[in-house]
Amino acid sequence: MTAAMRKYPNPMNPSVVGVDVLDRHVDPSGKLHSHRLLSTEWGIPSIVKSLIGNCRTRTYVQEHSVVDPVKKTMELKSCNISFTNLVSVDERLVYKPHPHEPHKTILTQEAIISVKGVSLSSYLEGLMANTISSNAKKGREALEWVIKRLNAEIEEFAASARGTMRNSMAAAAFVEK
Repeated sequence: MTAAMRKYPNPMNPSVVGVDVLDRHVDPSGKLHSHRLLSTEWGIPSIVKSLIGNCRTRTYVQEHSVVDPVKKTMELKSCNISFTNLVSVDERLVYKPHPHEPHKTILTQEAIISVKGVSLSSYLEGLMANTISSNAKKGREALEWVIKRLNAEIEEFAASARGTMRNSMAAAAFVEK
């Protein structure tokens, strides 16, 4: 769950250039709810620019997630808030423990893409589906990258704590003499 919340920015998907937490709270049942705004910078192909008549590349996505510590699940829903008159992408990810291997996580990901009011909409939907599929692989790689960074931070913290304890014990032994 920590890795999913710290996924951006990452080198596998540099298009996400900013993440802002708009709201975060724990409900009475203990579930953590987060509402975030992701700022993205996409290189739009020239054919798409000519179809939509817009060359703005900064787009925004809103993301809502719910972490259930009892079930050990996280559900994340996101949708674009830019270009909604032309395209909408609704994505849902669910992280849950593997039923037989508790050290593993199952990720289910689905996306609904709708292109509106432009010619070649089925072409654009296919193009976006391919992009999302490609980005899903990058997303898994990014999570692995974040997990490695988190493990390194934990090890560094543990080593620092061990060093601090040794120094404290040595100082206490010196004071006793």
